[in-house]
Amino acid sequence: MPKIEFIKNLKSLEVPENSILMEALNDASIPVASSCGGNGVCNKCLVRVVEGMENLSPESELEIDMRDIHGFGRHHRMSCQTQVLGPIKIDTDYW
Repeated sequence: MPKIEFIKNLKSLEVPENSILMEALNDASIPVASSCGGNGVCNKCLVRVVEGMENLSPESELEIDMRDIHGFGRHHRMSCQTQVLGPIKIDTDYW
């Protein structure tokens, strides 16, 4: 099972492969900002990927479109649209 680690003082967790990142974090009682319920339109659930970008699912067309519209960096992913395939280290501004 892939491991999710954090920059801040949060306990790492293991999640089933192919888990949606936002759902896995919420299931572990780690808050994820969202006003669209995971539909991929609010961009509040962005996480910064510090390590392991290659261990996440490829960006969907929706993510690519939202990146073009809102200009967030390539080291950020929309957690509601991202599957965890292997170990990663992430961070957000609000943790």
